[in-house]
Amino acid sequence: MRGNSRPAGQPLDQLWRRHHEELRDPHQIAAQWQWWGDVDPQLLAYTVRGDWWDVVARLHVTLLVSREYEHLLMGFSTFGGKPRISYFRLPHPSGMAVDSARGVAYMASTRNPNAVFEFGPCAAAEGRDGHAAVLAPRQARYLPGRLYLHDLAMIGGRLHANAAGLNAVVQLPEGGGHKIAWWPKSIESPAGPRFDKNYLQVNSIAAGPRVESSFFSASAAAPSARRPGHLNFPVDGRGVVFSGKTGEVVGTGLTRPHSARLVNREIWVDNSGYGQLGRIVSGRFESVHQFSGWTRGLCVQGDVAFVGTSRVIPRYRRYAPGLNVEQSECGLHAFDMRTGCVLGSLLWPAGNQIFAIEAVPESFSCGFPYRLGAGRMETQRIQDLYSRGLLWAA
Repeated sequence: MRGNSRPAGQPLDQLWRRHHEELRDPHQIAAQWQWWGDVDPQLLAYTVRGDWWDVVARLHVTLLVSREYEHLLMGFSTFGGKPRISYFRLPHPSGMAVDSARGVAYMASTRNPNAVFEFGPCAAAEGRDGHAAVLAPRQARYLPGRLYLHDLAMIGGRLHANAAGLNAVVQLPEGGGHKIAWWPKSIESPAGPRFDKNYLQVNSIAAGPRVESSFFSASAAAPSARRPGHLNFPVDGRGVVFSGKTGEVVGTGLTRPHSARLVNREIWVDNSGYGQLGRIVSGRFESVHQFSGWTRGLCVQGDVAFVGTSRVIPRYRRYAPGLNVEQSECGLHAFDMRTGCVLGSLLWPAGNQIFAIEAVPESFSCGFPYRLGAGRMETQRIQDLYSRGLLWAA
């Protein structure tokens, strides 16, 4: 793999700092200048604990994962009992959503400008070994950076996103642009809703059939002089879940929550600052398991919850009062929601930040074009498809 310019022995904090500083110029984002080969090999090195691959195989899914600060999308599937790990380079990927009716996977890219990429199965790149088609980009739309997109979700067959910069949820029409679809009552004022700055960090969507039957997590219930991103922003126990119907708080006791999801009419959510997974019971967060890391990313398949854990960004360590920061792990975990046991995990020793996890049927796609461990001929074939303009979803 080309593009490995990391000095030998470079400390991980320097490596991660470089990732944090990359892709800040809006012209670079608009031009999509970086090439896939710039992925540092140590970012792809992994270890497995327990029955991770058996769980993925049993559920017949391909997991799609965004690693935002490493600028990576990754796919995890199995074929013939063998793991397939794939990846695709994308600037700071965050939320993901799958429109199964249209066969589209949406990926949010949260730099300035924000972008939403549409991926679809590419018939030209169907695996010669019998794998389903890979996911290839179909089109991208650009949006103002002030939206500060986080989670994506399909609500009522339409794409929605958290616009944390507006303290709101927006609909993203196919023709482009955005429409504000919901906001919490706490930002209302005599002059109108306060869309001017990020006051609450509204950052995830537990999607129901309609906006009114959905729920939204945030790091604070109401605006104050201190805002998300400020090092003195109060976080411990201040996080909430809002009702889409009333705009009022329906869940409390959270610390920097992420990845709220509706599961059998219950609100499940990652309590990131304590590394927990849990649910809202009688208006309060109730933990069911604590992981070694900042929990973010949640996808439920049957009785299995796939949970992501991240390291804690050093300057924000006070946002994680319930974690041992030095022992935090970056990885994915298959959690049995019936027994409360972790069935298996996949960990990246040099990994940093997970944002989202989504699942698609393995028959829909086996993942992304570039495969970990691929031989020279397979990699050359993908490059040839790119150069001929064929690696493109119809």
